[in-house]
Amino acid sequence: MALPYEIFIGLRYLRAKRRNRTISFNTIVSIAGITLGVAALIGTVGIMTGFKEDVQAKILGTTAHILVNDRMKESMVDYEEQVKKVAAVPDVVAATPFIFRQVLLTSPSGVQGIILRGIDPAREGTVTELAHNLVNSNLDDLARQNKVVIPEKEREPNGSDTAMRPGIILGKELSMRLGAFPGDTLNVVSPVGPVTGASMTPKIRQFVVVGIFQSGMYEYDSSLAYIELGEAQKFFNMGASVTGIEVKVTDVFRAADIARAIEHHLGFAFWARDWMQMNRNLFSALKLEKTMMFLLLVLITIVASFNIVSTLTMIVTEKQREIAILKAMGATRKGIMRIFMLNGLIISCSGAAIGVPLWYTVLWLIQTFWTFDPTVYYISRIPVHVLGSDVLLVAGSAILISFVATLYPSLQAAKLDPAAALRYE
Repeated sequence: MALPYEIFIGLRYLRAKRRNRTISFNTIVSIAGITLGVAALIGTVGIMTGFKEDVQAKILGTTAHILVNDRMKESMVDYEEQVKKVAAVPDVVAATPFIFRQVLLTSPSGVQGIILRGIDPAREGTVTELAHNLVNSNLDDLARQNKVVIPEKEREPNGSDTAMRPGIILGKELSMRLGAFPGDTLNVVSPVGPVTGASMTPKIRQFVVVGIFQSGMYEYDSSLAYIELGEAQKFFNMGASVTGIEVKVTDVFRAADIARAIEHHLGFAFWARDWMQMNRNLFSALKLEKTMMFLLLVLITIVASFNIVSTLTMIVTEKQREIAILKAMGATRKGIMRIFMLNGLIISCSGAAIGVPLWYTVLWLIQTFWTFDPTVYYISRIPVHVLGSDVLLVAGSAILISFVATLYPSLQAAKLDPAAALRYE
C-alpha cells in the first residue's frame, strides 16, 4: 500500500540536498535538543520522586501511620480498651500505647533537650520499624533492669555499692552528642516534678543506655530516645494512663480515611492524625520543589523546540518552488500543513524515543557508580524512582510542545501563493 503523499514528502524534506547540508544539520540539532530536554526532565523527576519516597520510608520507619489522642485531656485512661477498639477497625494492622514527653538528658559530656517516648517493647515492633533500626541490640533490652556501680561519694551510709537501673535507647546522633554509648549511664530530667511549697522541683532519674538506633533522619536520630512504657508511667507520675495510641494500617496512602474511621468508631472524645497530616509542611515543600523543577525543565524543552521552528522555517523557505508546484497539482492547504506538521512530529518523537532510554542508562550509571559515605550523608546512593506516569507525562509534554512549535511554519507554508513563487522561475 502506497504511503500518503504528505508522509513521503515530509520524510524527504528532513533530508538535505548535497548542495545544502544546513537543513539536515538543523534537524539533528533539533532532535538532540528534544532528547536532552526529555532526558533531563525524566532524570530530575525520577530523582525528586526517589528522595521523596526515601524520606517517606524513613519517617514511617520511626513514627506510626496514625496517632490517636484524647481531645480533652493530655493523657488517655483505660487505654487497653481503646487499643482493642482501634485494632477492630478495618484495615488496621496493629495498635500499641505510647507516652510522649519533653525532657533533658544530662551526661558528663553535655546536656540535650529531647523527646522521650515510652513504648511497649513487646508490641512496638508490630507498629513501627524501630526494631530494625537498632544497632546490635533489641527492644527487649528495655524491659530488663541493669546493674550499675554507685560511685562512693553517692552511696548511702552502709548502703549497697550497686543498684538496678532501667534502660534507655538513644538516637545515633544524640548518642554521639552526649558521648553516651551502650553500658553508660545518664540522667533524665523532667521539668515537671513534685510540688514543694510554692515551687516545682524537677524530677531526675538515672538510666542505662542499652541500645542505639539509626533511622536515617537526622531530626529523629538527634532528638529521640525510648524507655519502657511502665518506667515512663512511673517517671512522669501518669499512673495507669498514656499519651495516646500508635496505629499501623494496611495502606499508608489511605491513612487519612482510616483515621476518620477510627474517630467515628471511638467517638468525638478521640482525635486521630495520620502521618501525612503530621508531616504536611515537609511533603508540601518536596512537592513544590518537584513541581518547580519540572516547570524549569519544561522551559528548557520549550527553548529546544525553537530549533524546530527555525528548521521548518528554513525548509519552507528552500522548498517554496516545490510547495507551489504541489499546490498547482491540487494539494490543499491542509495537505501542505500536514507535511510540515509531520516533520515536527517526527523530530519530537525521535527526540523522546532517544531521550527516554538514554536517561534510564544515565540513572543506572548514577545508582551503580555514584556512592556516598552513609555516615556523612545518611544515604549511600542517590535514590531514584522513575514512575511510568512521569515518563508518559514528560514524553507527552515534549511532543506536545514540539507539535505546537510546528504551527507557525506550517501556516506560512499553507499560505504560500503558487503564482508568486513561480513568477520568476
